[in-house]
Amino acid sequence: MLNDLLARNVAWSQQRHAEEPDYFTRLAALQAPEFFWIGCSDSRVPANVVAGLDPGEVFVHRNVANIVHSSDMNLLSALEFAVDALHVREIIVCGHYGCGGVKAATEDLPHGLADHWLEPIRRLARAYAVDLGREPDLERQRDRLAELNVVEGVRRVCETPILQRAWRRGADVRVHGLIYGLKDGRLRDLDCSIGPGHFQAAQSTQEAAQ
Repeated sequence: MLNDLLARNVAWSQQRHAEEPDYFTRLAALQAPEFFWIGCSDSRVPANVVAGLDPGEVFVHRNVANIVHSSDMNLLSALEFAVDALHVREIIVCGHYGCGGVKAATEDLPHGLADHWLEPIRRLARAYAVDLGREPDLERQRDRLAELNVVEGVRRVCETPILQRAWRRGADVRVHGLIYGLKDGRLRDLDCSIGPGHFQAAQSTQEAAQ
């Protein structure tokens, strides 16, 4: 099986070189993606493929159920590098319908360490229990919970000191929430984007109302 993988790599490398002789030389010389993608580890949702981007166009972090933990040093390190070193312009938190992590979070079954990892989704499910209860069936409840998990991820990314510092120094970086449909291959905008000045504007509105 490994030999098959290596043979596929050779074929791919030769094809790319034939199509664009300086392809690998160009990629090796510079990494300058515009996007940082925080997505699910699910093998059916590779960032480059579903977004139609080539290698070098998107910096990627993936974990089970695309959860943004405020103490996840792996994610935070990647986020800091993307913002401070690569100067990405767009950060995308992307979940997907039919997410196995969301499904596990809604089951009354032991899943080992994953139960600790998925706790933020369980908290969301409790917080939005009434809204989720309006969905017609369990599949739609889980898909709606996957959307809420993305929106919560966008908010958590924006609250990190990394984004707050970047915005204070004038960095033009925005954070978006998308959801991917396994059944149709489409990305959908959850309309929860946040950019520079968002929190200052919200604070000014609150102060004006007082």
